[in-house]
Amino acid sequence: MIVLTVNTGSTSVKLTAFRLAARPGEGLPAPKHLQAQHLTGRGLDPAASLREFLAQMDRPAAVAHRVVHGGTRFTVPTLIDDAARRAIGELSELAPLHNPVALRWIDAAREICGAEVPQIAAFDTSYFCAMPRVAAEYALPPRLGLELGIRRYGFHGLAHEAMWRRWCDLEPARFNGGRLITLQLGGGCSIAALDRGRPLDTSMGFSPLEGLVMATRSGDVDAAVVPYLERRLGVSGERVIEMLNEESGLGGLAGTLDDPQTLLDEGSARARFAIELYCYRARKYLGAYLAVLGGCDGIAFGGGVGEHVPQVRARILAGFEWAGIELERDANEAARGSEALISTAGSRVVVRVIAVDEELLLVRAAVTVAKLA
Repeated sequence: MIVLTVNTGSTSVKLTAFRLAARPGEGLPAPKHLQAQHLTGRGLDPAASLREFLAQMDRPAAVAHRVVHGGTRFTVPTLIDDAARRAIGELSELAPLHNPVALRWIDAAREICGAEVPQIAAFDTSYFCAMPRVAAEYALPPRLGLELGIRRYGFHGLAHEAMWRRWCDLEPARFNGGRLITLQLGGGCSIAALDRGRPLDTSMGFSPLEGLVMATRSGDVDAAVVPYLERRLGVSGERVIEMLNEESGLGGLAGTLDDPQTLLDEGSARARFAIELYCYRARKYLGAYLAVLGGCDGIAFGGGVGEHVPQVRARILAGFEWAGIELERDANEAARGSEALISTAGSRVVVRVIAVDEELLLVRAAVTVAKLA
């Protein structure tokens, strides 16, 4: 049987089809990759795109969707019925760039595949739902915080969980992976502190805007900046948040470009400073998470930047020899888009580049929720 995964961003989607084949002597089916397509653009037609993608294969037995925001309600993958669909829509207030897009793809999949085909939502926030209270809450009174749903939700949960699971495969001697720091560096960037798979902290918070410097997102900014810019620029608060999301980060600092490798190659003063700030913010969080974990056993880099740009990895880890982190220069330089061990043999902390496979977690969710095994 076929499982379709739909991994949506605000302006892109990755469609992947897997065939499930039972493994001898085991109940859980092993997924075999059939085909994938990555589409970008704000004008994507979900129904037309799905119809074209599925034209040459059997109808899926289930469809699994990545949904960015599940709030506190959705803590595990969930079958998308009418009530779940309404709840995802209600959470659009907290993820206006992502949840409405996911709903359009959910509706399109129902139209193309049929109402009888189960659809499953796996939420980026669910992995962080059990973070310690001290990491999950802001210093706000309940009437201004929790009672209004204002807390640190964390995002990129599927990516961080995927890195942790792969890390456990590669480091079987460490119980549940030990103490691990994962860096998901792509268009959006986040870092997480994991203790044997349990998240203790992560850099994204109430929205995916908090934390590290990203391609076009500012990351951490004093909240007083928003009303200040409202007054100085004569624009709405919504417009200020839009600028922090879409016109800031690496792209805003560098002027036009937001790709770290391109900025490194360009070498202008603005490009150099953009990269310096990008790596500095990641180094600061890395140091903080070493404190949260009481040291660490491993560091994993994933995402488009984390997997492909050695100089960014090297700059983030430079000077951490005091913490037992030693990078093997040649191994790091050679790791461009492939999994690799990039720490020295004598490093107390193991550092790896790990391919982030969110789709396998989506398949796992479909198999479990839709009972396909």
